[in-house]
Amino acid sequence: NYRYREAIHKWDEALQLTPEDATLYEMKSQVLMSLHEMFPAVHAAEMAVQRNPRSWDAWQTLGRAQLGLGEIALAIRSFQVSLHIFPMNPEVWQEDLSWARKLHEQQKATKTESVQALVKEKELTQESIPDYDFESDEIVAVCAAIAEKEKALSAAKTVVIVSASGTVETVAEKENCPTTPDETLFIRAR
Repeated sequence: NYRYREAIHKWDEALQLTPEDATLYEMKSQVLMSLHEMFPAVHAAEMAVQRNPRSWDAWQTLGRAQLGLGEIALAIRSFQVSLHIFPMNPEVWQEDLSWARKLHEQQKATKTESVQALVKEKELTQESIPDYDFESDEIVAVCAAIAEKEKALSAAKTVVIVSASGTVETVAEKENCPTTPDETLFIRAR
């Protein structure tokens, strides 16, 4: 009657009385999947499989819960175990396992496409870096202009003179023409 919450409550009460009953865990897992509570559904199905590893329906329910989480490879394995226990189950063959395999193929195709896209993007990124010619006329002219500017700045040196009384004076100094007074009275700083 779609009264799933009540059913979970009743199964929890029953599990308190008979905690080793795998069937209760398996049924609880099915209801949790109906409520789209996949983590608890996987946990309940794992408990069912743990309690009775020979239960094909517990393995089938575990596989379905794992599919709900997107764990396709684990679901395929669970369906295979279910089929190993009960190989004549057409529901697992035709519905569960075939659906899981289709999803697995789609997942592999998507991963392959995304890897190819990343490789293509990386190739485009590497191709978009231009190859600069550092010996071009423009680069040589810029370097020459920078060198001339540096030469002019180094020719006109400035000297900061601090007197013993604490006064500060900045003086431009030319080569071979010092403008500083007696060096015993002043501290030179550049």
